[in-house]
This record gives sequence, structure tokens and C-alpha cells, in this order.
Amino acid sequence: MRFDPARGLLLCDHCGNTAPLAEDKAPPAIRELDFQTALEAALPASEMEETRISRCPNCGAEVEFDPDIHATDCPFCATPVVIDTGTHRHIKPRGLLPFSIDEAAAQEAMRDWLGSLWFAPNGLARYARRGRRMQGIYVPYWTFDAETRSRYRGERGTVYYETRTVMRDGKPQRVSVQRVRWRGVTGRVARFFDDVLVLASTSLPADHTDGLAPWDLTALTPYSPDYLAGFRAEGYQVPLEEGFTRARAVMDAQIARDVRFDIGGDRQRIHAIETDVSAVTFKHVLLPVWLAAYRYNGKSFRFVVNGQTGRVRGARPYSTIKIALAVIAGLILAAIVGYVYAMQGG
Repeated sequence: MRFDPARGLLLCDHCGNTAPLAEDKAPPAIRELDFQTALEAALPASEMEETRISRCPNCGAEVEFDPDIHATDCPFCATPVVIDTGTHRHIKPRGLLPFSIDEAAAQEAMRDWLGSLWFAPNGLARYARRGRRMQGIYVPYWTFDAETRSRYRGERGTVYYETRTVMRDGKPQRVSVQRVRWRGVTGRVARFFDDVLVLASTSLPADHTDGLAPWDLTALTPYSPDYLAGFRAEGYQVPLEEGFTRARAVMDAQIARDVRFDIGGDRQRIHAIETDVSAVTFKHVLLPVWLAAYRYNGKSFRFVVNGQTGRVRGARPYSTIKIALAVIAGLILAAIVGYVYAMQGG
């Protein structure tokens, strides 16, 4: 049986039989894990699992497959993959966002997106309409929580104006010149970060996955294998410590904005920020993505659809014919405008 996003239950494609998800009436809350404990490899055994994950020799994706599958194609790049016989030990997913839209809705969203790209080849849109299958993939992410307290040193700038006399065309003229008066400042800011999201996969281009945001993480549900029925799950490739390094970059950027707001004034200069980070916790979560890869006129095009919202991102295909026609139309319009202007001037 597979999970049916449209009805939120398990469905048998052969006979149409349905069954509810095997979940408790009151599922447990998604618990955060201590970051330092994980770095020391001291997480309890209940937080770890061994799964059968195979690595694609072309794109490097690490995808979990059903036990009865021995060879298949990589869902990210369509490269043939022979399934490994070994297992991989890693941190269990604590939660996931179930697919909210089914494959048909994802295909429609992708066709609408392609149709909105004026310079996209018409043939690609027609090719996509043929109902080719899309892959439903649960993509791995880390989320991080942290308390931060920062001390900063900088300068607050106040804009003022001076009136000066300058020579223009041989004549003195009074003008107003902008100046900035700087004053040294110090201060403190504090912020609690909740669920800073970091992609734990390297299989998809960052501009594709970043463009799928925002995700409604308030809809995260405790991990259950039932939600994965009929879909594939990718194993994380970005280690936990590296994930936190990326999360810190997100936190530091927000802290810098907080510091500029705290400095105030018309302009701000930041000379130094020292941040103490404490109470760091994390979760391994899975987010739903519909994936399509098309080959058209010898080129590969890859598209991703947010399985929660239907937001689409992908490689932007361009039609040289449409671009040439647009350039010609622009030149004709410019010539007409120039002719009208010249006639009026005459």
C-alpha cells in the first residue's frame, strides 16, 4: 500500500482498498535532541537506525530503497543504480511533513510554471504534458534551535547637511552637501532561534531547493514509516556538525541585522560582534518534494515541486527562436518610435 496525499490514508493501487495510518490517537511531540551529545556520538541507541541506502555513482544522491528492489534508476538524475547490500547507520528522522499534494497536482503545477515562462520552448511544455511520472522524494533537512547573546562594538551615523559655495559655469552657487557624523557605540542583543532549517542533501542545486521555501514547519508530524509508503527517502549527506556551521551563518546574518537595528541612527558601522551560543538542539526531518527530469533536444531539464505548497523551481529553459523574435520586435518598435520622433521634430 502507498500513502495517498489527497486523502491522507494508505491506498492499494491494485484493488482500491484503503486503510488509516498506523498512528496513535495522540502522537508524541517531536522532541529536540542535544547537539553536543550527538557530536560526542553519545546519543541513545533508540535515536539511531540502520537503513539500506545506495549512493548514485553520478550525482552522489543517497536514497533508501525497499528491501525487494535490487536495481533501479536514481530519482535525481535517472542514472542506473545497483542497490548495495550493506546498511548505513545514521540519526533517525524525528519528524516529517507529509505530502499534501499528489502527483497529478504536482504535474499541473509544473505545467503552469512552464507555461508562465514566455521564453521556454513550446515543445518542452508539450513534452511535459504527456503525463510522464514524477518521483516523490522525502528530502533530508536539519533544524536547529539555539539561545544567543551577543556583544557588539560599532558606530552610529547621523546625516546632516552643510551649505557651501561652489563655482558653476563661472558663477558662484550655494549647494547643500550631505555629511555623516559618526559616534562610537557598544551594546548587547539577544535572540532565540527556533527551527533554523538547513538542507542536508547535496543532490539538488541549492537555488532549486532554496526557491521551494517557505515551508510550514508547524505542520511537522512525528516520523512514521506509513508516510513513506510509495515514496522514497534520501539519506542525509551533510553531517550534523557541518549543518550547524551553515545554520550559524543564517543566525549570524540575523544577529547582524539585530545589531544594526539596535545601533539605530541613519547609518551604522559594525566593528565587532561576539556571540555566546547555548542550549543548542536539533532535529533530523524529512520534507516532501516532487521531482521531474526531462530530456529535450539533447538537453536535461530538472524541476522540483514543493510537496506541501505546490511551489515550483527548476532549470529555466530558453527558446532561441522566441528570444530572436523578441529582439527583432524590440528593434522594430525602436525604429517606429525614432521615426515618429523625427517626424514630430521636423
